[in-house]
Amino acid sequence: MILSNLVQAKLLKRYKRFLADVEFRDGTVVTAHCPNPGSMLGMCDAGMNAYLSHSADPKRKLPWTLKLVECPSSLVVVDTMLANKLFKEAFELGRLTEFSRFDQILSEQVFSDSRFDFLLSHSSSGTKACYVEVKSATMWQDGRALFPDARTERGRKHLATLSKAVADGFDACQFYLVGRSDAQSFSTADDIDPLYGQALKLAKQQGVTVAVRALEFNYLNLDKEKIAAGLPFDMALSVGGVVSVVLSED
Repeated sequence: MILSNLVQAKLLKRYKRFLADVEFRDGTVVTAHCPNPGSMLGMCDAGMNAYLSHSADPKRKLPWTLKLVECPSSLVVVDTMLANKLFKEAFELGRLTEFSRFDQILSEQVFSDSRFDFLLSHSSSGTKACYVEVKSATMWQDGRALFPDARTERGRKHLATLSKAVADGFDACQFYLVGRSDAQSFSTADDIDPLYGQALKLAKQQGVTVAVRALEFNYLNLDKEKIAAGLPFDMALSVGGVVSVVLSED
């Protein structure tokens, strides 16, 4: 996936969840859309480098959108809507070896009382179809990616319904896309939402597969000095390597 014509700015503050004030190289300050409903712990400190895209759509109240921030050890994706697009792209390119038994993908599929991100299937074999729910994990501590960064009753419901899908004869997977490149492992953030951690362990025991992948970033057409000078550039995002899952035994 290519993010085109990104521009670097300095993050001033993020507020009301979906708003962020940024300052461009020339001193211009604008309010940008922040497409992330989470707490963004460790990702919205004043002074961080931020990377934004611009829309020429006259109907938009906020033409600038915050896409990435630069943490000390990695770029981090802000836009949670990118996770599903990246998963679908990686699947269609054959990069997700854990799903190599499937050759078809459908988006936004309903099962029971939940809507899952994807349903994977095979066009000719008797392979069981697999419901997949994708979550974007961006919180990080000491080399470990963590999820969730806020309490999520909806996330717990998804896990329970994935377990129901397994009981009804489907395969099911909770897939976490770590929106940064500096994670060596993944765990649930039990200090934030211990019930979610318990729900994930239960779902895993009931046959739900847990898979985690990290993102890779690649500057395409400019060096970092020119980017810092405020020149637009393109960034390639791709689903990278497998990240190990560490769940507590409690």
